[in-house]
Formats: sequence, structure tokens, C-alpha cells
Amino acid sequence: MHGSGARIARGTSAVLIAGPTASGKSALALAVAERLGGLIVNADSMQVYRDLRIITARPDAADEARVPHRLYGHVDAAENYSAGRWCQDVRAALDEARQAGRLPILVGGTGLYFKALTEGLSAVPPTPTEIRVAVRARGDADGAQALHAELARRDPAMAGRLKPGDRMRVARALEVLEATGRSLADWHRDGMPAILGSDEAVKIFLDVDRAELQRRIDARFDAMLGAGALEEVRALAARCLDPMLPAMKAHGVPWLRRHLAGEIGLEAAAEGGKLDTRRYTKRQATWFRHQMPGWALATPEAALEALMRLAA
Repeated sequence: MHGSGARIARGTSAVLIAGPTASGKSALALAVAERLGGLIVNADSMQVYRDLRIITARPDAADEARVPHRLYGHVDAAENYSAGRWCQDVRAALDEARQAGRLPILVGGTGLYFKALTEGLSAVPPTPTEIRVAVRARGDADGAQALHAELARRDPAMAGRLKPGDRMRVARALEVLEATGRSLADWHRDGMPAILGSDEAVKIFLDVDRAELQRRIDARFDAMLGAGALEEVRALAARCLDPMLPAMKAHGVPWLRRHLAGEIGLEAAAEGGKLDTRRYTKRQATWFRHQMPGWALATPEAALEALMRLAA
């Protein structure tokens, strides 16, 4: 193992670092990688895009020179990158780390990536809009209990897993059944398997005080503007890509494009970008709390010590 003599616990095959935007994840990953001889792997759905180095606060060249980084800026903004594609890419990065004798340190704010990594990914195909609308309309007209009763008649296995009042999940199960003729349970069983056992990894979520996180988000957005974010968005806008592509919806991009089009001032654009980011961090925290139990929580100040203790 590379590094300064620090040991990693036997059976630990990766370190997973998650947290809201601007919580200090990248700095923590760098510190851990230097101590434990790590290879840093991106688990953020926006930092994969080549065109978005500044506006997504990707690690800079100096950071990348300190330890190896993978899956940053390797996708063109014209592509619609998915969790499935990331799973394929991350498998190769994990193999590379193992062959090099380095500890993979996966860092990012995209909860779905971590969930796919440790729990697998469903192979469910997209549901046609007309089926989704029809099922939701039945739910609106008859109520959640009636939807669950319908699911119990048509797919008892799936109905048994869901609470009658969980209208969103019941509707989803019915939509998949109508669209594919197969139970959602079957699709989940046949999906992409987990790449990493949840108990193989040390997992930490950076928990930041709301007021402090807001201050960090505002300061970071201002710093990104100072580093050339507006010029980066200008170059992206000049490509005339589909505005619905993920890269075109990265936090700050739509607001700065509006500024470049002469619709709003730079100050208003910056405020819009900051507000979107603050709202997103609330969703990130809620998602991890409900979807990813079993992660250790730590403040950014205490996280390095906590990780080293977990890894010891």
C-alpha cells in the first residue's frame, strides 16, 4: 500500500465520502488519499463533464498532481451520462486502483451513484408518459388505497412490499407492470448487481450546519465567478446544445446563460445560482438520510480523524 505508513483495516476495499455541495468533500478525499495511498474516484454526476471544470468546482491540476484522480471531466457535455454508465466506468477505476495497490476513495454528492455502487441498479426500462399519466389519474380519482388494492390483485408480491399509503411507489409499480408486463420485483432482481458490498467500505457523510453551508455555497460561487465560470458557460452556450441535457442544467449554468443573453444582471444570476444550490443541498441531505442508512456522520472539521478511526 502506498502512503505514509497509515494502515487500512483488513476487509476494507474502499472509502466512500458523500455530503452536500460545498461541504469540503474533495479536500477530505485528498487528505485521506495522501495518508492511505489512495486513488480518488469521482461520484458526482456533474463533475464528469469536460466542459464544466470551474462551475462544478472540479479538483484543479495541482490537486490532480498530488494523487491520481479518475472519472473527472471524461464525458462531453453533449452526452446524457447515466448512473448505469457510471457503474461501468467505476468498475474499471476500482480495478485500476486494486492493480496499483491503491485504496479507492469515492467522493461526490450524487446519492444515486453510491446507492447503485453498494446496492445495484434496477434494469427497469423507461415508462411511457401516457401510462404514467393514466395511473396517476386513477390515483387522483380513487385514492392511494384503491391503487394498492389494484396492485394487490395484479402483482401481489410487489403489493406485499409496499404500504397502502405509499402512493408514489404503488403507482410506480403499477406503471412498470402495465408498461412491461413484468413485476417491478422481477426487474429489480435482474438489474445491475452491486459492485461493492456495503460492509466492505468505510462510509462517511459530511454533516454541515445550515448557516455554515450557506456561507460556503455563497463564497464558492463567488470564487467560481472569479476563476472564470462565466467564460466557461459562454463557451458551453456557444455550442448550442439541447438545454435539457444534464450539463446544461448544472447549478449556475442556466442563470449565467440568462445573464449572457442579456436577460438579467450578473448579481441576479449569481443569486439564482446560489439559491438553486442551497435548495439542492437540502434535498441531498434528505435523500441520504432516507436512502442510505448506516453512513457515519461527521462535521468537516472532525471528518478526517473520524475516517482514520473507522479505517484503522
